[in-house]
Amino acid sequence: MFGLRTLHRNKTLKYGVPMLLLVVGGSFGLREFSQIRYDAQKIKKRLDPSLAAKLNPQKQAVILEEEYEKLKEKNLDEWKNIRGPRPWEDSREYQEQQRQKLSKGS
Repeated sequence: MFGLRTLHRNKTLKYGVPMLLLVVGGSFGLREFSQIRYDAQKIKKRLDPSLAAKLNPQKQAVILEEEYEKLKEKNLDEWKNIRGPRPWEDSREYQEQQRQKLSKGS
């Protein structure tokens, strides 16, 4: 028969079982804590949009029709694409070159 002394000397029972319990128990504990985090985020996102707009007027949704009206007012026929300076180029020098090109073109 196994005695208490032989069980105490067994390295698997002394080190392996507590380690296994720590790893398995830790994964279950971590899952519970992360689930609480995600549940809290869902509750926060579930806020009614009209109530959210009242709480924070700066974050009100932009109405698509308003943006369309703003674009109608702009003259897009005279639009010109101007390349910006590359990271290795000196921006002031590049701006001066662009200004000279524009003044020659006018």
